[in-house]
Amino acid sequence: MTLTSNEKQAEIIFGKHATLAVLRAQNAPQKVNKIFLQHGLHNDAMTEVVQIARQQHLVIQDAPKTKLDDLADNGNHQGIVLTVTPFAYTELSDLLQLLQNKQELPFFVILDNLNDPHNFGSILRTADAVGVNGIIIPKRRSVGVTSVVAKTSTGAIEHLPIVRVTNLVQTIKELKERGIWIFGTDMQGTDYQKWNAKGAVALVIGNEGKGLSPLVKKQVDQMLTIPMVGHVQSLNASVAAGVLLYQALRSRSTN
Repeated sequence: MTLTSNEKQAEIIFGKHATLAVLRAQNAPQKVNKIFLQHGLHNDAMTEVVQIARQQHLVIQDAPKTKLDDLADNGNHQGIVLTVTPFAYTELSDLLQLLQNKQELPFFVILDNLNDPHNFGSILRTADAVGVNGIIIPKRRSVGVTSVVAKTSTGAIEHLPIVRVTNLVQTIKELKERGIWIFGTDMQGTDYQKWNAKGAVALVIGNEGKGLSPLVKKQVDQMLTIPMVGHVQSLNASVAAGVLLYQALRSRSTN
């Protein structure tokens, strides 16, 4: 099955959870180009997709499984694929102004050259669950928002502003000038269970293999470590982020 030039250029969202999250968002009519449903496949999720799509006057196309396989690059689409307008990243200045208007203290996650889209999606899911109000990623040498990220996040991507910056070190310096404390992860550091995450904070998660880059590490106010007693002395990036973010939630929730 050959894809059209428009389909090749479009962003792809697939899977029932990611699809329904997009369709339920307020900007769905402006964002969704077309909905592809697998011919001959019927289930509750597809019924709900059709119902919402008709209410919003979105274009639905019945298509063979091979078409959906091509669109989703053989990912687990569950019979549902959306083509959407390219992801709209948020400007850092706009995000900071929005939080100021809402009288919310920044609680950010900064991803330092994360490469795995599954890790990115999982971190987005956890970040949304614990109340993070912004994600910051670099433009170069880092995974951006992809269909795999969107699917793995199971809809969190629709609720979390994501900022993409040219210079991560310079951005961290700007955040520090605005009174935001920067925390990072390292084998040597303060036990994460003692982390006081109250106030305006940002947690930096490093690359899957190399950890924090040296220049970013120099900007961190405090290093946190997760004690381990087993034989494997490292954690997957998204698992480590999950452990730390739930500690942050506990800290920020106590008086």
